[in-house]
Amino acid sequence: MDDAAFLRARATLLGLAMGDALGMPAQTLTRAEIRARYGRITGFVAPFAGHPVSHGLRAAQVTDDTEQTLLLARRLIADPVGFDEAGWARDLLDWEAGIRAKGLQDLLGPSSRAAIEALLAGASPEVTGARGTTNGAAMRIAPIGIMTPPETAALVARVARTCRVTHNTGEAIAAAAAVAMTVSCGLAGADLDAALDPALAACRAGQAQGNAVGEPDMAGRIALALRLAEGGDEAALIAGIGSSVASRDSVPMAFGLLRLARGDLWRALELAANVGDDTDTIGAMAGAMAGALGGSVPEAAAAELHAANDLDLDGVARGLLALRAAAERQP
Repeated sequence: MDDAAFLRARATLLGLAMGDALGMPAQTLTRAEIRARYGRITGFVAPFAGHPVSHGLRAAQVTDDTEQTLLLARRLIADPVGFDEAGWARDLLDWEAGIRAKGLQDLLGPSSRAAIEALLAGASPEVTGARGTTNGAAMRIAPIGIMTPPETAALVARVARTCRVTHNTGEAIAAAAAVAMTVSCGLAGADLDAALDPALAACRAGQAQGNAVGEPDMAGRIALALRLAEGGDEAALIAGIGSSVASRDSVPMAFGLLRLARGDLWRALELAANVGDDTDTIGAMAGAMAGALGGSVPEAAAAELHAANDLDLDGVARGLLALRAAAERQP
């Protein structure tokens, strides 16, 4: 296994988990509410008592973004050739049951839950995710980027297959494909500038998959976010893009924050934690991409993260890289 590839795969998963945990206490809050509750978030903090989603969690603990990413990774490692959609649906429902048993509230969204229950009741996966445009697919797609070389057709096909149970729309698949291709290019040694053209090409190819529902031009939205961020104006990016759970907002925002951070992984995560609304998911996506693209992981923060969570990120990274190596050996 190539040492450089392992370090980037490890950084992808660490960046994702750290962005998730850093944004966890701020999720669903406006920027003004974040300032009132926490000042400016620059490190791991616990959510305030009675937080509508994150109450019960401690500082540096992760949420559904990291947990579902690892759930998908393990499903892919166990079944590298096919993708058992019913098995994946059961994985998600079992995960949610575990969250409920802990008394936590960061559960499946209503559209994902309805789609999964419909699939297990016999509905076709072509139908179950027909309206899903939120960022649930993009937030957990990083394992596809780690395991798949940066070839557009193969990568987008894998993205679409993992998305369609819950997010079988052009908006969601395009968004997830852009994130996955950025990660894949990073694992191949690229920086952000080198990854952008392949990421936008994958985004456009993903747009043609699934149902024509939601945002019709995800690549255009990402390009707009990058332009708004080019001058270093965070306020312009936030005003022009937004940070909601919709893929059309949160995924371009993650790309824009990468541009604002100029390769500094922790800076990207800090920006995400304070942006407002879907802070944990934006942080997770930005962190995964920044880690893959060579961003430096602060070891003290990584140690704090591991102390607060039971995460086998290194083992998952090695399992996904073994699949990538096998794909690269194929003619």
